[in-house]
Amino acid sequence: MLFLASDHAGFPLKEALKKYLAEKQIPFEDLGAYALNPDDDYPDIFHPAATRISSEPDARGIFICGSGSGACTVANRHRDIYATNCWNEECAKLARQHGNINVLCLGARLVPEEEALQIVQTFLDTPFKGEERHKRRIEKIDL
Repeated sequence: MLFLASDHAGFPLKEALKKYLAEKQIPFEDLGAYALNPDDDYPDIFHPAATRISSEPDARGIFICGSGSGACTVANRHRDIYATNCWNEECAKLARQHGNINVLCLGARLVPEEEALQIVQTFLDTPFKGEERHKRRIEKIDL
């Protein structure tokens, strides 16, 4: 399953992403924010979303905030979450192929909508290579 989450800064991009995914018939679940609230705090959105993703095998997430950094920081505090802030398609491709990331983080203030949708599609389409060297490196991440 694909899970989406955003704070206020990422809310408009998340709503555009929901339309894009629906048009492509890609199933997803929106984990919030459910309304634009300029006073929300990103950890309050991303901690529960990361907990949900980490509890479901093969789940993936897309977290959107202003820069992508806050979303990425919160997500990576959770076991079994491998999140990366991507700003272009090549970053998303390499992060999936080599790092097997399961949470894509986007900065809505830094990445234009059309480019963000292309990054998302790359994230969804790119498989983990599964090469031994990549598996070994990922195993070294967990303490």
